[in-house]
Amino acid sequence: MSSTISTVTKPWALMRHHAGWADIFHVELETADGVTGYYPDRESDERVTYTAYAVLARFTTQEGARAARERGLVERRKHDAAVDAAHSALKAAEKAREEAWVAGLQAAAGEELPTS
Repeated sequence: MSSTISTVTKPWALMRHHAGWADIFHVELETADGVTGYYPDRESDERVTYTAYAVLARFTTQEGARAARERGLVERRKHDAAVDAAHSALKAAEKAREEAWVAGLQAAAGEELPTS
């Protein structure tokens, strides 16, 4: 990490945990290369360092970060039905592709000429 340290003006961050969920992270140290801090909602108070790219959004208060996370979930849920429909369509298309492949192999086996 860079040795140039700046004052942490927005010490609360949302960090991507997995698609659709962000963990609240308290930034204690910030450099040009990344942030170091801890997750207050986890049992461990281990300090970890991430690149600045890992930060989804920054806030001045923990309450602001929590509110933003909830708002993000509301916005994400608006797309759940469309994602479910697309997933169902994808599964149907994959099934049709698999069946066509097997049918093609079986058809080729039925067309095979005897070898003697």
